[in-house]
Amino acid sequence: MEDFSAFVGLSRTTVSKYFNDPGSVRQNTRSVIEAALKKSDFRPSIFAVNLNRRRSNILGVIIPNSTDPFYMALTRRIETIANEAGFLAFVLSSDGRAEMEDQAIQTFRSMNIAGAIIAPLGVRSHHRVLAELGASIPLIYVDSPLDETSSFVGTDNRQSFRLIVDYLCRSGEPPCYFGMPLVNNNATARQEAYVEAMREFKVTPSIVAVEDAGSWDFEKFGHDEALRILKGQGFPTGTVLCANDRIAFGVISAAYALGLKVGHGADCDLRVAGHDDHPLSRYACPPITTVAQNYNEIGRLAIELLLQRLDEDAPPAKRDNARVLLNAELMLRRSA
Repeated sequence: MEDFSAFVGLSRTTVSKYFNDPGSVRQNTRSVIEAALKKSDFRPSIFAVNLNRRRSNILGVIIPNSTDPFYMALTRRIETIANEAGFLAFVLSSDGRAEMEDQAIQTFRSMNIAGAIIAPLGVRSHHRVLAELGASIPLIYVDSPLDETSSFVGTDNRQSFRLIVDYLCRSGEPPCYFGMPLVNNNATARQEAYVEAMREFKVTPSIVAVEDAGSWDFEKFGHDEALRILKGQGFPTGTVLCANDRIAFGVISAAYALGLKVGHGADCDLRVAGHDDHPLSRYACPPITTVAQNYNEIGRLAIELLLQRLDEDAPPAKRDNARVLLNAELMLRRSA
């Protein structure tokens, strides 16, 4: 900045004012600076500037899987709104590993971020590391809460499972439940929501015994486990409710490999339903009956809540935690 100030022939204070807000300097001064920028190709370092600020304009986002369409849609929404508010959303992936989640947190701390949105691993997360981060900056969890007291924006699993269990019980044989690997807190929360819904409708819950692969490769997990089950004694009921649509893809693939017909009708062998409304679920064969999470609204509310926290005077540790649970929508398709 000193070198550029000398190059343009203006004080460092004037140049700094321009970089913080171009509209804060006179038009003639702005034109001189912008002409010098083109000639010198000087650009201030965003990270160096933020390290010198009491509060930076960088927001951290940590997701467990950068290739999952849910997280892709979520981060796109967060980045758009953050940019409109004058913030840079910096996205890192934990790749489903606690040590990578810790490393992402340390990276963000070194960048002096203003706040963070995290989709935590939950059962595998190092809670102390996350607690220390939440004590120093505003922190919002999405997709699955870290615990019952953390600030969280996500889908109401109880509502969504009550919705789809009610439909499946009314339209055919009650569903058994095909769970997901224990990669985050949704694994246990969704199973508990299924059990609660079944009991509410006076039907005995039936949990399919599956191996915990500990992997985010849900399609392979669903395929391999369903193939093993179907080659053995089969599912306990003719209706299978999967913890998410990606697992449902695998179950349908396994049924196809064994010559079984998935769908709703007298000529069908199996009904399969999912959860999330994965972007490809409507194009599966057959299209998957599921419940739709509102990805855009989760992202919007999470970033707006975080920006609101940044405007509050109270330190992070003294703020009341907020929990925003959104309803899901039933999507009826041919698989169930």
